Amino acid sequence: MNVAVGVTPMETRREVVLRLADVAEDLGYSAFTVAEGWGYDAGVLLAEIATRTSRIELGTGVLNVWGRSPASIAMLASGLHAVSGGRFTLGLGAGSPQLAEGLHDVEFRAPVRRLGATARQVRTLLDGERAVTSTGARGLRLAAPAPVPLHLAALGPAAVRLAGEVADAWVPFLQPRSGLKERMCLLEDAAARAGRPRPRVAPGIPAALSPEVAAWWVAFYLTSMGPLYATSLREQGFGAAVDAVVAANGRGVPPNVPAAARVLVDELLLSRREDLDRWRAAGADLPALVLPPGRPLDELESTLAAFRP
Repeated sequence: MNVAVGVTPMETRREVVLRLADVAEDLGYSAFTVAEGWGYDAGVLLAEIATRTSRIELGTGVLNVWGRSPASIAMLASGLHAVSGGRFTLGLGAGSPQLAEGLHDVEFRAPVRRLGATARQVRTLLDGERAVTSTGARGLRLAAPAPVPLHLAALGPAAVRLAGEVADAWVPFLQPRSGLKERMCLLEDAAARAGRPRPRVAPGIPAALSPEVAAWWVAFYLTSMGPLYATSLREQGFGAAVDAVVAANGRGVPPNVPAAARVLVDELLLSRREDLDRWRAAGADLPALVLPPGRPLDELESTLAAFRP
């Protein structure tokens, strides 16, 4: 069964990322993705990984749409397609206000619209068509177009519908397992309206083999990564659990998941191998094991071994 592996933007140990990619290929994982945030350029790391590997698919998991123009994203994808021998997949996401405004100095406005416009322009260029310009200038074509699959990260209903319209795969992160089917209905409806097949469902699922790591995933993403994940969980009926996590994790308090929020561990994380089967039963075509950042390398390698395909 296909299983992918991903690392978060907080994993900035270059040698660790390279080693994990090697191990993932050796263990039979189908894909390895690198997320870009405020650390390294994901394209540079993926180019280096491409030269060290020969089979595993590689991807951005994901690249935000605020730090590059659609043309520069398309050129990056074309270059990584060539360097990897056709193994590259482009994952795009809307990012966050902190990333757009605090790093790239771009106003975080209408993120779904920005994601859609960028995805469509990138697809146009990679397909060898002329860029659509807003200046009146005649659009150029890429000199090296490439058949790069496009994945979109999406949580809210509008973004999920967008994925159905334009993407080859939908890549949610911290999406409750029990709500996957409902989101898939939006995906299928949007794809049908656009006259295209339903995108593959490829959720990024945090791996947590210990209570300590599980507590970090839940507490950090609900209290320190902006409102996106908390808002999504509230909309899907987990408001009380979110409130419990926020109340229990103040400044200086070790990350913890109170009893009232334990449902989030079961819904959001991979804690044992059987959880992969539960995600597949819920509709996941390609579950992606997301590794916790900053953990000892031997622990991360053990995690990969525990969930190997």
